[in-house]
This record gives sequence, C-alpha cells and structure tokens, in this order.
Amino acid sequence: QVQLVESGGGLVQAGGSLRLSCATSGRTLSTYTMGWFRQAPGKEREFVAAVSQTGHSTFYADSVKVRFTVSRDNAKNTVYLQMNSLKPEDTAVYYCAGGVVVNRWSRIDDYDYWGQGTRVTVSS
Repeated sequence: QVQLVESGGGLVQAGGSLRLSCATSGRTLSTYTMGWFRQAPGKEREFVAAVSQTGHSTFYADSVKVRFTVSRDNAKNTVYLQMNSLKPEDTAVYYCAGGVVVNRWSRIDDYDYWGQGTRVTVSS
C-alpha cells in the first residue's frame, strides 16, 4: 500500500506556472504507474497525465499536451506535474494516483490509490 500527499496548488494568473508534487510513502514508488487527474466544480474527474514506473513513458490528455509535463523521482518517492501556460479552464482540484496494473492510462478504475488533492485556481 502507498500513501499519496499532493502539494503545490494555489492561485495563479492565466499564463503562469505551477509545479505540483505528490509525495509518497509506504511501498516502493517504482511499483506504481502514477497518474494525475483533476476535477473541476460540477464536473467529473478527468485524466491529465501519467508516467510509467521507470519514468520513460508518459501520456497526456489532449487539453494539456505541450503545456504540462509529468515526471517522477523514484529515489525521492515523488511525482511531479509541471504546469505552464495555465488557463482558467485548468482550475480544478488535482489528484495524484497510483496503480499497480494500469492497462489504460486514463482510466480512473485502473488506479488503486489516491491522494486528497490540491486546489489550483487560475484567474483570467
């Protein structure tokens, strides 16, 4: 089992940047495919980005491709989401998630463990 704690959220103006971190504890981080999801007010949770156990493969939602970068440091037990060129529509609570067997990067049910989320607000 792994525990996930997100940080780095906040208020930023459109065009700005934030870096989210997901600190993990418990089982070795390299066991898990890690994903980032977000949920805007009144909307369903949606996939943002994912990174393979080794960090060699990444996958992004079309809406964030080029602007966001997901990475991981297994030695530090931390996963990151660098968010650039932020837009008001990126406003949401961002969650990191870990899955042992992830057959489809964007499928919520493939992830076994979830953090509590960190809020990102982008003002226009």
